[in-house]
Amino acid sequence: MATKTDIAARLTEHLKDLHLPTIRECFAGEAERARKGSLSYEAYLLELISQETEDRKQRKIERFLRESKLPLEKNLDTFEMDRMPAKVKSQVSVLLEGSFVDRCDNVLAFGNVGSGKSHLLSAIGQELIYEQQRRVYFAACSILVQDLLVAKRELKLKSKLKNLDRFEIIYVDDIGYVQHDREEMEALFSLLAHRYERRSVMITSNLPFSKWEAIFKDPMTTAAAIDRLVHHSVILELNIPSYRLEHSGESGGREVGGKDGGKKKVKTTG
Repeated sequence: MATKTDIAARLTEHLKDLHLPTIRECFAGEAERARKGSLSYEAYLLELISQETEDRKQRKIERFLRESKLPLEKNLDTFEMDRMPAKVKSQVSVLLEGSFVDRCDNVLAFGNVGSGKSHLLSAIGQELIYEQQRRVYFAACSILVQDLLVAKRELKLKSKLKNLDRFEIIYVDDIGYVQHDREEMEALFSLLAHRYERRSVMITSNLPFSKWEAIFKDPMTTAAAIDRLVHHSVILELNIPSYRLEHSGESGGREVGGKDGGKKKVKTTG
């Protein structure tokens, strides 16, 4: 008959082969607690599976947060939602449900510099990772267009776009803030056209659509880009003063949002 030590050793090896690290670490301790508490075999197994499932979920969230490249300090805890217009508050509540991602809808946030549009979309992206394990990718427009242009020149744009398809949401921050040449914006248009009705895009801009010809350099390309973005979209209009200007005269160096820290559901590294 196998001894208790032999059984533990064999269990450890099997759990290692099955890639169940949490159960491997806790099965002995949970077994002792089960014996003391006279738990059934099923209750003991349920506790092990529950711990493995929860730890796996947390590791997944941590991985998704790292790969998202979102600015994690810009979350709902540090965002002053009370400054937002009532319509925006209502829209955000619906967006946090995540159904727009399933429909491949876009989210377009417009507002003055410092109005909080980048912070708000970053916060929405993080919430969708925490609560629904959605895959999100954040990039400043200036960096993203360079990456796309390099791929295009190396004849790898198709592969690059396909690689980005693994993200349910691509968040392009500050379209129009930095001027780009026509070739760069054609590369960005390729991304928008590729994701149309296939995946969601979130965009911030301080320029209204009427001025987007200055971004895409061509009336037809501008119209085509706007048409694809707006067809299935939620538009957030943050027509409010700059937060930074409002608080620039305050003493004490109060942090943005006036709250301590951010979400601490998982510990992120890297």
